[in-house]
Amino acid sequence: MKRIGIDDTIMIKGRPAQAGSRIMEGYKSLFDAEAVTRIKNAGHEISCKTNTGEFGLDMLGEFSYGAEQEGKLAGDAASKLAAGEIDGALGVDMNGSARRAAALSGVVFIKPTYGTVSRHGVISCAASGEQIGVYAGDAAGAAELLGAIAGHDDKDGTSLPEEKYEYSMEPAGGRVAVIRNLADKADDVTKQKLEAFADSLRDAGTAVEEIGFELCEAANTAWQILMCAETCNNISRYDGVKFGYRADKFKNIDELYVNTRTEGFNFLTKAVILYGSDALSKTRYKDCYEKSLKIRRIAADAMAKLFEKYDAVLTPACSRREYEAYDIHEAFGRVFAEGEFTAIPNLTGIPALVSSGVQLMGNKFCESRLLGFAEAGERGLK
Repeated sequence: MKRIGIDDTIMIKGRPAQAGSRIMEGYKSLFDAEAVTRIKNAGHEISCKTNTGEFGLDMLGEFSYGAEQEGKLAGDAASKLAAGEIDGALGVDMNGSARRAAALSGVVFIKPTYGTVSRHGVISCAASGEQIGVYAGDAAGAAELLGAIAGHDDKDGTSLPEEKYEYSMEPAGGRVAVIRNLADKADDVTKQKLEAFADSLRDAGTAVEEIGFELCEAANTAWQILMCAETCNNISRYDGVKFGYRADKFKNIDELYVNTRTEGFNFLTKAVILYGSDALSKTRYKDCYEKSLKIRRIAADAMAKLFEKYDAVLTPACSRREYEAYDIHEAFGRVFAEGEFTAIPNLTGIPALVSSGVQLMGNKFCESRLLGFAEAGERGLK
């Protein structure tokens, strides 16, 4: 039995599910998320809820209502795992925060192929790219937990038809590409970790080559537009009427909506809503939202072509090894900048794994290949 933490955007029956937001204050889940049910059925213990930033929109959970971080930033689930307080965790990967946190804490996180793990019971924001993944101490632990929760679920309309997925650590070898233009944007410590991991793969018999891949910036822009647009739609349900926080002062239904949302959402969430509303507006729809959908297809095709030659792509998961607390009014720009390292898997639905402080991306359904590379890297860096 393992002690498993559950991201606060994932429902556990009878427990609060605040998603890091004042707008969800007082809400308790009416049912277990499918992934939680499967974790329980696998014989593991639900140890705790782990804190998240408001709806997972920030970098590392720094703007969670009532629990803002000070000093050096660190994701709650990854920190608890690194400290030995839990043995693993489930987290929602929507904008790279889970992978970023795993990289900083030196633990493993894998975001699987989109649709392989049920999203039923997730407090959803960007449904076309968010995915439940697992934190673990090493690649073997990640394979075990991911295998426990992956498989078809009739309750999730995005769930793929395969009833069950099995994961293992495939032997290293083959070819891995390092995206040079992303590596160049990282600090020196991150570059050293990337090179050390690449050397471990070479020692395990893998050919590692540097390449340029110029779609990273466009992919990030496209995902941020789509994420903001989808979030804008999804969180319109929080209005102070049905559940969660309700403003004390209002004279009519319009004031109830406005005052509740003004008081209930933080600055970053409001910025995402405004940006998403603009992207979906009549005058901006074609130039922003529709074009982002086209970039999604271009990026997916480009990655598929890349995987005809390489078994995985190796990149930093974030630009630096440490992040300090900062003012929330800077958050939108900071999150956007960091998104360049993590956006491609969310945009295209491919799997991504963080291990030993670096990120591996693979072709769809090639999680076992990524786990094998991660295990080789872990072994070589001991």
